Amino acid sequence: MLKKVVLLVVAVAFFAFQLAVSPVSAAEMKPELRTVKVNEKGDTVTLTLEQVALGKKLFNDTCAQCHAGGVTKTSPDLDLSPPSLAGAIPSRDHIAGLVDYMKNPTTYDGETEIYELHPSTRSSDIFPEMRNLTDEELEAIAGHILSQPKVIGSRWGAGKTRYST
Repeated sequence: MLKKVVLLVVAVAFFAFQLAVSPVSAAEMKPELRTVKVNEKGDTVTLTLEQVALGKKLFNDTCAQCHAGGVTKTSPDLDLSPPSLAGAIPSRDHIAGLVDYMKNPTTYDGETEIYELHPSTRSSDIFPEMRNLTDEELEAIAGHILSQPKVIGSRWGAGKTRYST
């Protein structure tokens, strides 16, 4: 019984600490942190605070199992950092590119469809977490992915390789 109480106290303290030192919340994000590329031409959009909050929630619910912190657990050589997204074919360093990928994913070189291996709206029968996502929600997820390098810096997508403050 005492062991359970101690574990409960430790868990509560840990979560309280996480809340106290959590990264920038959507309500605190300045417009320059919320401004991301919308297409390959380089046009930009400033996400609303609601879009930022929704994108974070949906990313955590839908994508973070494999992409926590912007890493790719199944392929450590690829991540969600700006250089990796820009190097993909077609590029994924903008909202339109990421939404396209979430609908119909392809290998990094763009040559092979991988919708049976990677969650997508096309494969929502295999990956039910993608089943009810609207275009607006996919755009919010993409906005979250693209804003994170501005919020947390080079740690986004770094895993253990560049994870220093």
